[in-house]
Amino acid sequence: MQPFPSEDFLLETQLSRHLYHDVAKDLPIIDYHCHLSPELIADNHRFRSITEIWLEGDHYKWRAMRANGVNERFCTGDASDWEKFEAWARTVPETLCNPLYHWTAMELKRPFGVTKALSGATAREIFDACNRQLLEGDLTTQSILRQFRVAVACTTDDPADSLEAHRKLAERADPDTRVYPTWRPDKALAVSDVPAWNAWIDKLGQTAKVSISSWAQLLSALESRHTAFHELGCRASDHGLDRMDTEPCTDAEAATIFDKLRAGKSVDAGEAAKFRSALLYRMALLDHARGWVQQFHLGALRSTNSRMRRLLGPDTGFDSIGDFDQARPLQQFLDSLDSSDRLAKTIIYNVNPSDNPVFATMVGNYQDGSVPGKMQWGSAWWFLDQLDGMEAQMRMLSNMGLLARFVGMVTDSRSFLSYPRHDYFRRLVCRMLGEDVRRGLLPDDKELLGKVVADISFRNARDYFGFQLGEVAKQPKAA
Repeated sequence: MQPFPSEDFLLETQLSRHLYHDVAKDLPIIDYHCHLSPELIADNHRFRSITEIWLEGDHYKWRAMRANGVNERFCTGDASDWEKFEAWARTVPETLCNPLYHWTAMELKRPFGVTKALSGATAREIFDACNRQLLEGDLTTQSILRQFRVAVACTTDDPADSLEAHRKLAERADPDTRVYPTWRPDKALAVSDVPAWNAWIDKLGQTAKVSISSWAQLLSALESRHTAFHELGCRASDHGLDRMDTEPCTDAEAATIFDKLRAGKSVDAGEAAKFRSALLYRMALLDHARGWVQQFHLGALRSTNSRMRRLLGPDTGFDSIGDFDQARPLQQFLDSLDSSDRLAKTIIYNVNPSDNPVFATMVGNYQDGSVPGKMQWGSAWWFLDQLDGMEAQMRMLSNMGLLARFVGMVTDSRSFLSYPRHDYFRRLVCRMLGEDVRRGLLPDDKELLGKVVADISFRNARDYFGFQLGEVAKQPKAA
């Protein structure tokens, strides 16, 4: 029996195998959106066990374990590393036909070289083998990034963060992987929880070394932090929103709402929407002025289980696809910026597959010829980050726009073992093109198709963001 996954996993034609093995496989990775810890990277952290690196913070796995009848103690509770790993191992065979089954096999194969299927029967052997490598081998955070040929990793950072870890990372001479912050100002918009919002405003003021007692001072503090991010190599913002807020709001109205919030008073839904709209617009202007890329992740219905949110907090695996109205507010937001020629390069991501045609066509409305692929429909996100979802996104993009200008894949992950997702994506791109050639829909032109594969896998993102690349990008083969 061949090991699973095989070297030709997903590659069903001779051409797709050529495109992957000879073009895509060894290209560097630009991971322009992830949730890795910059502190762990800066400290070149060595993980105590595979449980720490693989299961902590992974809400995908927690959801599967809960669905398999695993008690919360073995997901987010006080069970030992071995107990949690063994509970996950017993769950893995039940994930057959779920993308977790593929990812599990791929993440064990690389970097650990494990080709046995994980199950309750093999759990102890695999747990011990992986732990030996983590404790004794070259598998610290920085070396893992190097082994996966990650030229750039962009973490997700709050404007109130000190960015000390990023300063430490920036001081390295000729690093293999460049690590840059990404501006994620969601807490500035989270006015439904007034005490938490005020605590965040206080923290922002401390970090920016200013007192924030007015709307104007808030804008000044945000601009100051935006500058600090830029100086450390940040070239992108990111926003996680239900939908775009586009309620008209004057500075005077925003100032009045700010004063109300700062006094500890709650605001109604209309006031909250106006305030968020004003802030989003102002921050979009900052992005444009500095030549950044703005990213918007739209449509997730978050923290749906109120009981578990009280117990565990947000981002613990209780989110789902939302059915928010997206088209009109997104158009209004983009148009308000484009009408004054202040629309930055933009990537929009949807989590509801019914919105695929909306997002695929929306980006075409604001292409202006200034930059190839200025407006991007981002890679299949979250619940769509699987074979069917990724192929549907790229097929729709092909029909409505230019697949060849697509900036490709991101991990969007908290795990240092998630980089096989880039490999998964590249295999799928090669499979799609090979299949279209087999069906007579594309010419059998290796040079043309190879260029498209290399562009989507690496070069488009390289040119679009303009990051200074890490040293692995200069190496011809994987380390």
